[in-house]
Amino acid sequence: MPENVPQQHCWNHPERGAVCRCPLCHRPFCRECVSEHDSQLLCATCIKSSALPPEQKRTRRAARLLVPAVALASTLLAWAFFFSLGQIIMESARLADRSAWRDR
Repeated sequence: MPENVPQQHCWNHPERGAVCRCPLCHRPFCRECVSEHDSQLLCATCIKSSALPPEQKRTRRAARLLVPAVALASTLLAWAFFFSLGQIIMESARLADRSAWRDR
């Protein structure tokens, strides 16, 4: 092994060297932490998630997309609220300024 290649350590066992990376989560694991599944060496977490029924996979995927969608919607709602508030304040100031000049 070349000297300039850093040794990777197992995600679950930092004292052990890694023998492979899980192709799904890309984390390094030692030989005890991976198992062969569909001709690939996968970690236990990825094996468990790949064994889920299709409807549960869709639910997890939808849940992952829900958080960014709610964040985007709340940001747009906050922007619309503050933009409208600014427009109301500017219009009120303009009307107050106009009435101040009429009263002179």
